[in-house]
Amino acid sequence: MKRGKLILVIGPTGSGKGTLLAHIRSIFPELIFPISCTTRAMRPGEVNGQTYYFVSSDEFAARLSRGEFLETAVYGGNQYGTLKSQILPFIEEGKMVVREIEVQGARQIQQMLPADDLRIIYIDAGSWDELERRVVARAPIGQPELEARRKRYEDETSFKAEATVVIKNPEGGLEQAKADFEQAVRTITTG
Repeated sequence: MKRGKLILVIGPTGSGKGTLLAHIRSIFPELIFPISCTTRAMRPGEVNGQTYYFVSSDEFAARLSRGEFLETAVYGGNQYGTLKSQILPFIEEGKMVVREIEVQGARQIQQMLPADDLRIIYIDAGSWDELERRVVARAPIGQPELEARRKRYEDETSFKAEATVVIKNPEGGLEQAKADFEQAVRTITTG
């Protein structure tokens, strides 16, 4: 049986990852979208086991010590982790798994999985100035948080060279980005 692939979707805050992922969910119902664990508090409208698996710090630490995570990250003072059980069995079954992820997690996964099991789609929304305008337009944000995001942006853009596919999503370019993202996923899933 042909092995599946893990498709990692990477890009800076405000690059449109969520919008593009929502678009392909409706087109490719056979794709698997794994659910991560987090120690952060549940927000209104979120459902345990759908948005995330919301766990205590102790449970997260126990799972980590048992080697259950493919990758982990700390973000905003909370822990996040991708469970091996949400990905590896599906790759074995020949299925395609799609995971939005931070660069820190992607680097860990690159160490854990054979390169043949992995494809990376990078969403490029242009320069920091363009992204800063998008981020500020979405919600009020303080200068320290904006500076932290700029530093993350620089780290994330350094990962672009490692991507299998780069999708450009500049301001005003969403429809073309959707078409390009759909084509990239189609190529990966049929290749």
